Amino acid sequence: MFGAGGGTSSYEEIEQTDLVVLWGSNAREAHPIFFHHLLKGLRRGAKMYVVDPRRTTSAQWADVWLGIDVGSDIALANAVAREIIHAGLVNTEFVRRATSGFEEYAASVEPFTLAEGERLTRVPGDLIADLAHDYGRAGRAQLCWTLGITEHHTATDNVLALCNLALLTGHVGRFGSGLVPLRGQNNVQGGGDMGALPNKFPGFQDVADDAVRARFEARWGVAVPRGPGWHLAQMFDAIERTELRALYVLGENPAQSEADKHRTVRLLGELDHLVVQDIFLTKTAQLADVVLPAAVASFESEGTVTSSERRVQRLRPARRPPGEARDDIDIICEVARRLGHDWGQPSAEEVWDECRSLSPMHAGMRYDRLEAMGGIQWPCPTEDHPGTQFLHARLWEEDPAERGAAAPFSPVEFEPPLDELSDEFPVRLTTGRRLDSFNTGVQTGGYASPLRRPETLDLSPEDMAGLGVAEGETVQVSSRRGSITVPVHLDRSLRPGLAFMTLHFPDQAETNVLTLDSWDPKSGTAEFKATAVRVERLPGALEAQAVPA
Repeated sequence: MFGAGGGTSSYEEIEQTDLVVLWGSNAREAHPIFFHHLLKGLRRGAKMYVVDPRRTTSAQWADVWLGIDVGSDIALANAVAREIIHAGLVNTEFVRRATSGFEEYAASVEPFTLAEGERLTRVPGDLIADLAHDYGRAGRAQLCWTLGITEHHTATDNVLALCNLALLTGHVGRFGSGLVPLRGQNNVQGGGDMGALPNKFPGFQDVADDAVRARFEARWGVAVPRGPGWHLAQMFDAIERTELRALYVLGENPAQSEADKHRTVRLLGELDHLVVQDIFLTKTAQLADVVLPAAVASFESEGTVTSSERRVQRLRPARRPPGEARDDIDIICEVARRLGHDWGQPSAEEVWDECRSLSPMHAGMRYDRLEAMGGIQWPCPTEDHPGTQFLHARLWEEDPAERGAAAPFSPVEFEPPLDELSDEFPVRLTTGRRLDSFNTGVQTGGYASPLRRPETLDLSPEDMAGLGVAEGETVQVSSRRGSITVPVHLDRSLRPGLAFMTLHFPDQAETNVLTLDSWDPKSGTAEFKATAVRVERLPGALEAQAVPA
């Protein structure tokens, strides 16, 4: 946020805040550890708004649920902003001192009246106003989001729209007030921190920065390309253009996790060489020319992991890797050796110390300090620094020199989902997770759970009745990319015209055959959350009993 590649707040702050806005996040099921912290805040008296197309198990804890139309988040955020401005709830002193671009931003949201916001989002105008007034007046407020915001073709602009609200009200840079992007998977934050982005070195340092690049080149002894590499969506486009001919996949299962599965599998099959390094023989690994069995990072390897609150913590092996499985560092160094570059056999701590020497925000995090302090939140620039509980406190400094660069407002335009609803495809399918399972089920599908049920197409009672289908009946679901068959399930959290599926059971129902692989040009994230589909009874199906509303 505002130049830092992580959320601004600590978990403790969600326990101490006055208002929680959970936007596009079913944290109760997708981020249960964080939700336990959130519940402490609610029990202390915090009020919670949930913005979500479904009345999820998270929304059931909310004081107010805003049932937004899928993909209309920018329209809602802009309508909230306009109401904050017109109600005189802008933190004018903070905006004057710490931000830039307010006038242009205020003009950009002016068309988003409460009536227009209601028309675009289907959220009642009085609820939009309530959210605006409560957020503007709150002493402390935490604005949290996750994949419901980012898995859209406007992903980056969706996030910027939320950041604008924090700037308007001064809900950033203070204890208890912040912006909290909940990471979609374990150590996603750590991956970004370590440079797993096509335009960044470790520590979110730009590859285009000559001085930064020179430091890495001096340490590594090689020239580093000045321009960014490809993100995942661009890689698949490059395969299609035959510009990318070999792929090395570590701990990822794109054959089942990527949108438009038919295209993904076809392109993986067109590669000259595919290497997969993983702990399971995934569907992607089954397509590979070479499979490298890896250790389980969470309990068979030494290293570090970073949480959504930017806390770097130690990992230690509880057991040795089985069979021929090896630690990821060992495998990568052996591959490098066979390619003619002997990196030796560095320990995880030695690799970490190299990272600390090149990433200023990690510089003070020696292993022994991580151990003694139970983890440290970055930035931690020196070995006597305690870490940083929340970011951007500088924005509240009186001295302009200490305050530093202004945080910019970012006017963003509302664009509806690309996969348009039509007479042929009248139902909006959105995707998400359930509490008992994880991603494509590779790590969870082999274990029984009393909470687990088979994959279904979840529909509202009204849509079930309109289609004349019964609970558990198999239907055909079709999008502009393909069709699958799947049992239906009545879900009272859904409104008419909205359907829901997960990605957890691709062997039962290949959800990503349906999803659209168009992606946000700024982040590269595909629009998993907004697919237009048609649902049809299969020939010969029994007439359904009436579904109670």
